[in-house]
Amino acid sequence: MASASGAEHGTSPTDYIVHHLTHLQVGEGFWTWHLDTLFMSALLAVVVGWVFWAAARRATSGVPGKFLGFIELILEFVDGQVADIYHGDRRFMVALALSLFTWIIAMNTMDLLPLDLPGGVAALFGLEYWRVLPTADLNGTIAMAIVVLLLIIVAAIRSKGLGGYLHEWVSAPFGNNPILWIPNICLNFVELLSKPVSLGMRLFGNMFAGELLFMLIALLGFTVVGVTFGSAFGFFGQIVMGTAWAIFHILIVVLQAYIFMVLPIVYIAMAEEHH
Repeated sequence: MASASGAEHGTSPTDYIVHHLTHLQVGEGFWTWHLDTLFMSALLAVVVGWVFWAAARRATSGVPGKFLGFIELILEFVDGQVADIYHGDRRFMVALALSLFTWIIAMNTMDLLPLDLPGGVAALFGLEYWRVLPTADLNGTIAMAIVVLLLIIVAAIRSKGLGGYLHEWVSAPFGNNPILWIPNICLNFVELLSKPVSLGMRLFGNMFAGELLFMLIALLGFTVVGVTFGSAFGFFGQIVMGTAWAIFHILIVVLQAYIFMVLPIVYIAMAEEHH
């Protein structure tokens, strides 16, 4: 949903997309740090934490206001989802699910900002690049998925003990025959590794595709040069298509946060089961 024509600034459609897909980064190779992803993730985590802190400060025994009622509605929804999946002491699981759900929604919502606005604000501070959507960065989504993976391993060891957990690696699913230890270990390794990979890739893929589609719609603004039928069509097409996709994208924003909230709880519940 670009408001300015790239043609007026001597920018080609390819340059426009490449510029919007480039991170503000430092370092090289494996040690490249995407500063915009780190900053936006931390900032939105603080914002979400502040919202819940403000709600807790307003909590009373009387009838809650609209703001507090909305927060309670979210908490009850998350608690209900966790209760359907995890049948043990779910206090930590509810906290984990609530943190993931609200934080990811906050990050995903950044995709609904006008496309050129974040870069324009960043330019005021002398920054050439700034991607405002952390979940469209594979580094960010995989990092969250790795944390989930560590929680899965910790939950399994806590439930079964280190010996019991390692025993399952060699005995499940084919049994405790020494000949089948290697196939068991290989299958368990693939299963364990596929969880964070699929979790991170799913969120990244959906949000990156949504961000890219916004950019393609914004390219209609490149036709707005002078007052002609073509430029008018491009201008109104950009507004109509951008609005329609933004409304539909709200569903994706919430759905992807819900999936990333539910699957870790499912994985942890499975990890604590005894085979």
